[in-house]
Amino acid sequence: MRFLLLFLVIGTPAFADIVVTTRTLRPQTVVTAADLAVRPGDIAGVPSDPTELIGLETRVALYAGHPVRRGDVGEPAVVDRNEIVPLLFERGGLTIQVVGRALARAGAGDRLRVMNLDSRTVVWGSAQPDGTVIVK
Repeated sequence: MRFLLLFLVIGTPAFADIVVTTRTLRPQTVVTAADLAVRPGDIAGVPSDPTELIGLETRVALYAGHPVRRGDVGEPAVVDRNEIVPLLFERGGLTIQVVGRALARAGAGDRLRVMNLDSRTVVWGSAQPDGTVIVK
């Protein structure tokens, strides 16, 4: 009886499903269903549903059999480093559009630095799904 009571007090570890990679994925690879598998584990911050990760882009190298953390993947890049992008500034009724050079890769909604090619000024902006960078 004491053994049973001790077992109930100490408890047993709870295992949940975690998502792992089936092969090594290099950075900037778009994740597909064939790249993921589900196995039992108890690691915090790891999704249990592979559909949450399909279509996202890897930010770091992911090795086969290792869990995929939420920070390891993100939205696919719509702007690449050194790409020429349209810069758009809107305030009230004023709209200014110039051409700039992206100084980093960015997915839709990510902030990045862009150099205005006319003035050589570096500004911060937000990448849009169409590749335009909005400066605020």
